[in-house]
Amino acid sequence: MIYEGTAITVKPLQDGIVELNFDLQGESVNKFNQKTVEELGAAAEALKGNSSIKGMIVTSAKSVFIVGADITEFTEMFKLPEEEIAGWCLKSNKAFNAIEDLPFPTVTAINGIALGGGLEMCLATDYRIMSSKAEVGLPEVKLGLYPGFGGTVRMPRVIGVDNAVEWIAAGGQHKAAKAIKDGVVDAVVEPEKLRDAAISLVKECIAGKIDYKARRQEKLDPLKLPPMENMMAFQTCTAMVMQQAGRNYPAPVAAVQAMQQHAGMKRDQALEVEAKGFAKIAKTPVATALVGIFLNDQALKKTSGKWEKQAKPINLAAVLGAGIMGGGIAYQSASKGTPIIMKDIADKALDLGMSEASKLLSKALEKGKIDGVKFGKTLSAIRPTLNYGDFQGVDIVVEAVVENPKIKQSVLADVEKQVKPGTILASNTSTISITHLAEALQHPENFVGMHFFNPVHMMPLVEVIRGAKSSDAAVAATVAYAKKMGKSPVVVNDCPGFLVNRVLFPYFGGFGMLLRDGADFQKIDKVMEKFGWPMGPAYLMDVVGIDTGVHAAAVMAEGFPDRMKHDYKDASEVMFENKRYGQKNGIGFYKYETDKKGKPKKVVDQATYDLIKPHVAASKEFDDQTIIDRLMIPMCLELARCLEENIVSNVPDADMALVMGIGFPPFRGGALRYIDAIGVKAFVELCDKYKDLGGLYHPTAKLREMAAKGESFYK
Repeated sequence: MIYEGTAITVKPLQDGIVELNFDLQGESVNKFNQKTVEELGAAAEALKGNSSIKGMIVTSAKSVFIVGADITEFTEMFKLPEEEIAGWCLKSNKAFNAIEDLPFPTVTAINGIALGGGLEMCLATDYRIMSSKAEVGLPEVKLGLYPGFGGTVRMPRVIGVDNAVEWIAAGGQHKAAKAIKDGVVDAVVEPEKLRDAAISLVKECIAGKIDYKARRQEKLDPLKLPPMENMMAFQTCTAMVMQQAGRNYPAPVAAVQAMQQHAGMKRDQALEVEAKGFAKIAKTPVATALVGIFLNDQALKKTSGKWEKQAKPINLAAVLGAGIMGGGIAYQSASKGTPIIMKDIADKALDLGMSEASKLLSKALEKGKIDGVKFGKTLSAIRPTLNYGDFQGVDIVVEAVVENPKIKQSVLADVEKQVKPGTILASNTSTISITHLAEALQHPENFVGMHFFNPVHMMPLVEVIRGAKSSDAAVAATVAYAKKMGKSPVVVNDCPGFLVNRVLFPYFGGFGMLLRDGADFQKIDKVMEKFGWPMGPAYLMDVVGIDTGVHAAAVMAEGFPDRMKHDYKDASEVMFENKRYGQKNGIGFYKYETDKKGKPKKVVDQATYDLIKPHVAASKEFDDQTIIDRLMIPMCLELARCLEENIVSNVPDADMALVMGIGFPPFRGGALRYIDAIGVKAFVELCDKYKDLGGLYHPTAKLREMAAKGESFYK
């Protein structure tokens, strides 16, 4: 053994060739934590001083190559001054440079996923051979960062400016075909041939058949582009990236600017530019938020994984109620491998449900995501029926009938008699109390809520709602089924609106009060879209359905009268009374016309202003920050209340539910992180500024206590 550590070993193979192998002990995957980087440098030192070595292959003992840097180390590291963060990058790069500068040829055998620092490690070697099953990429921009282990320096020198900008600024994860086409790797082979291919390539370099030194020199030298061509290439790329990334995501543009700045430099000087730029972008609130989302997502997966371990298997599911929602649930279940029975009381509804599933499959087929075999297999895994014939074999039943408690209770009581003992019953409801619905059942312990968000196939969140009598077994099975469907389940306790809708409606309440006070709904939409929401509140109400929204608002007002009941005619109620239900019937706050692609396009309708005029104050101009504050304070406060009341069990779950359920701007990290970014003390003072608007703006005693103690939600 030439070198042996806890993450890296180097051993001799044959004919002067050695193998540097990544195998991080105690972890299921390889990643570049500080220990691994240190060992890489130590291994390079041991290799450099061994004159008997003629060549090296780099491998992984795990099913992945290297997933990237250890993100868990970022939170504390990014609190350091910029100079220290840049110093960390440069210190780490000494290890990568030492591998690149070894006095013999090096070839990496990429057996599985190589992302971020994992791919940067591959770029430090002379050649890269990739398994046909592997995937590679530089996804750092998705964390609000850009590559800091030499990626912005080596990638453009290996594959050219245009390709490098695409790989780095878009942050994609690519399969072998794309990697070989763009020149990121030098060969692609079947997995079983990977090791031999790497050894063979090293031997060719040793024999002088391949000039590895010339290839290496290209990475050490400045980019070979004339100055004018260089400037034009980067200017074009910068403009394109700015347009695609938008103003709220600075990392992609910063990456292109760093590449342009160091294009005319040799490697070591270029790495200094990269390190300084990385440190600057690491200190941005966007990086804090996006790294936070990554860590929150990992925490959420860990929580749901604990539930999953105690769950009984779900081999056959059923959905009650076809139509768009039922068809979407059936499609999602069947496409992810769980056969499902779709029951309704009318053939017309079943036809609509099957049509919805077929439409979604057809779109996947058109985009090349599935083939004809998968199409047929998935569709045949959905069994439409008008009776309970095969329900004895079902493990879980999702009730998705009309949002009416009496009808739901009747249907649930009926199906409970048709299934085997222990079958889980789940209600897809957005507002109705699970504890109340359970009153109709003989075995309420087997019953939970399972709130899907529309459209089912696109929205990642599923709320799993625990009623007063729901058992751990029922919660666990439902969480496991949601995960099997490809969803991210968040377990919440029962209350009006559960978590996401309970938090969303105070936001709508703030919107309603702004209109009452003379604000223009179009301006509010524009301000909130600029803030980062996918759509403003008026547009969102139209998309959700104003009839649905008015019904849900009434449930919230009954549940939380101190802050969600109002004494004025809300603009949404005016829309509802005039049968303006939004996109579903072509008119709401906006009017909807069909565009060239057949999708609804919103246009301004003067009649909206005429209808609400008798119920609102004279038109008044509000500045952008006032609009933001008056909408965001109620939402943030309600989420804090949900945390205090244990409706949601922890901070990561709370923030992730809003990001995944209603599109809370990811670059802001979630409502609780948004409070932290303002500062809890400053946020409470902001609430007090608007206290005369009513209970939606009144901080809880706990929040005031946190402010007094200088605490935050993210410790």
